[in-house]
Amino acid sequence: MKLFQVIDELVQDRGLDRSVVADIICQGMLGAYSKRYPEIPLTAAYNKKTDDIDVFVDKETVSAVEDSLIQMNLRKAREFKKDAQIGDIINVPFEGTIGRIEILRAKQIISQEIRAVEAAAVYKEFKEKEGTIINGVVHKCERSGVTIVVNDTFAFLPKSLTPAGERCVAGYTVRALLKEVLEEPVSENQLILDRVSPRFLELLFELEIPEVYERIVEIKKIVRSPGYKSKVLVASNDDNIDPVGTCVGVHGSRIKPILKELGDERVDVISWSESLEVLVRGAMKPAHVERVEIVDDQNINVWVDEEQHSIAIGKMGKNIGLASELVGHKIHLVRDGDVDRQHAEAILSEEDIGLNDDEKDMDSGEE
Repeated sequence: MKLFQVIDELVQDRGLDRSVVADIICQGMLGAYSKRYPEIPLTAAYNKKTDDIDVFVDKETVSAVEDSLIQMNLRKAREFKKDAQIGDIINVPFEGTIGRIEILRAKQIISQEIRAVEAAAVYKEFKEKEGTIINGVVHKCERSGVTIVVNDTFAFLPKSLTPAGERCVAGYTVRALLKEVLEEPVSENQLILDRVSPRFLELLFELEIPEVYERIVEIKKIVRSPGYKSKVLVASNDDNIDPVGTCVGVHGSRIKPILKELGDERVDVISWSESLEVLVRGAMKPAHVERVEIVDDQNINVWVDEEQHSIAIGKMGKNIGLASELVGHKIHLVRDGDVDRQHAEAILSEEDIGLNDDEKDMDSGEE
């Protein structure tokens, strides 16, 4: 394959500028020659006519040549410059040769420089999209994560940023949050994706529900257990608009695309309230709360019917855990018997205190 074909291939396949590719190849060849001749200042340029890289050296015109690589006699000098004189410095083709080791060095430099140019182009294209949702196609599924093609560029979705239980199928279209754009690839990855953060779910709401995008309905807070359940706290900036109904839609029509994107993950949409008690009741959905007791600024007790007990707790305690995170208080699920026992213990404790006081008075009287 001729050099111009290599350049054409790099231009077409990798979308690089022709002049940039030519400069990179020149740098590679110059690096190879410099490895063989480190003390000789050389330059290189791509020759379109010969389809080759020409290497040049500044030679001194001398009367007696001692080093033919950097010197030439007057007769030779006048082949390049008719009026050359002794002492003139003339830029001429370099006559030194390189071997297999130096050629390998040239290939290394060319590969490194091409990767650097590609990385800079990717960074420039995607940096302004950081923090937004992008679409891609699953390319490869591995234990460490999923490789996704986004606009002819490979992006990586780590397993740690993938919802538990989510299936990976090559060729499927997927949406994800562009979490980070690296200046240089790490383990060949430059675009890092995320499908587990609350921000990803928030952006899905903005994409699917116009009122959320326009801030008519405001998302106050999102808590997630990716792959299992999310709770979204919403408020309306328009008294005539129901925030929950707006997000869910008639027969769930508006939230269905979001649920489809999340797979098996369920989403509870909860209406914001200034009342902490009302907020707790909403946060505990789908369980129906019978009673709420705000114990202090960190703890809240709630009561539900016996048949609602497992629903209130949720799988592996996820429902009550997310509800606690949403309201900013530790929610305790209390049975009536537990409260009666606590109340009895409190009464006994008070009686003990009273008894101790009486004993102290008796002791004082005896003295």
